[in-house]
Amino acid sequence: MKVTVLVGGVGGARFLLGVQQYLGLGQFAGTATGAAGNHELTAVVNVGDDAWMHGVRVCPDLDTCMYTLGGGIDPERGWGHANETWHAKEELAAYGVQPDWFGLGDRDLATHLVRSQMLRAGYPLSEVTEALCGRWQPGARLLPVTDDRSETHVVVTDPEPGLGEGARRAIHFQEWWVRYRAQIPTHDFAFVGADKATATPGALAAIADADVVFMAPSNPVVSIGAILAVPGVRGALRSTAAPVIGYSPIVAGRALRGMADECLSVIGVETSSLAVGAHFGPRTTTGLLDGWLVDEADTAAVDGIDGIDVQAIPLLMTDPKATAEMVRHGIELAGIGAGA
Repeated sequence: MKVTVLVGGVGGARFLLGVQQYLGLGQFAGTATGAAGNHELTAVVNVGDDAWMHGVRVCPDLDTCMYTLGGGIDPERGWGHANETWHAKEELAAYGVQPDWFGLGDRDLATHLVRSQMLRAGYPLSEVTEALCGRWQPGARLLPVTDDRSETHVVVTDPEPGLGEGARRAIHFQEWWVRYRAQIPTHDFAFVGADKATATPGALAAIADADVVFMAPSNPVVSIGAILAVPGVRGALRSTAAPVIGYSPIVAGRALRGMADECLSVIGVETSSLAVGAHFGPRTTTGLLDGWLVDEADTAAVDGIDGIDVQAIPLLMTDPKATAEMVRHGIELAGIGAGA
């Protein structure tokens, strides 16, 4: 079976672990909960969070997926290296270097240094990511959705009103997310560079050639939405022969992680599985989904979206085995077998 997943953030990385558990890939080799076979897992990863910080290129979602699948993630934070130290961050603070609200761990810094060196040498991000994965052996192909700049910026009321009281300006997503914790007046999201970006050929091929495409329970606006902003991705999803199955990031009317509720409110979408599913829409019209899996506490969504096969299942990713059960339901909803 060829499984392709659109993914971003900590929740998306944990979902990939569940796919690996189900298929018996990566650290779960030989322990598949689904049918054993020669399966392939490809993750098309959000790059909207990427930024230059302290002279190095930081790719949070790619790194979170790589560290999680490679067994090196910090289990408590869900991002960054396990057993991290912060000496470089402390020295930068001692020098008064800005931004002082964004910290790079010492081990994590090595990844960013290698990436930045390769990017400056002319290698595209997809090739850089492949090289970095040689160290981590994640048991999946990790593909940035684009090699081009496509950064998420956020239009806010100026929190330091140098432009005048109530003036609006755009800040990078990382500043909105890390520095302000999404707790300032927010008006819109802009995917800067997306209109000129091109989806990586590998990402488009992974969608076209898949047996099933999953939309992970990642933030629907700044993770999945940022992936969909790259030209070519929506068309690939609409034209693939594979069923496209999405997982709701909303459980019992509440976003469990990633401040998805704040992001949804900015674009005028209610924080509910029904509303998010309708936001993505059915492939039978102009949308993207064939199936939509919601939590068993959100059964009101089951009959609420015309053109999408909606089912209610447990959606708490308490461990990889529980997440593998979510994957099993998605495979069944797609109407394919694990030995495909």
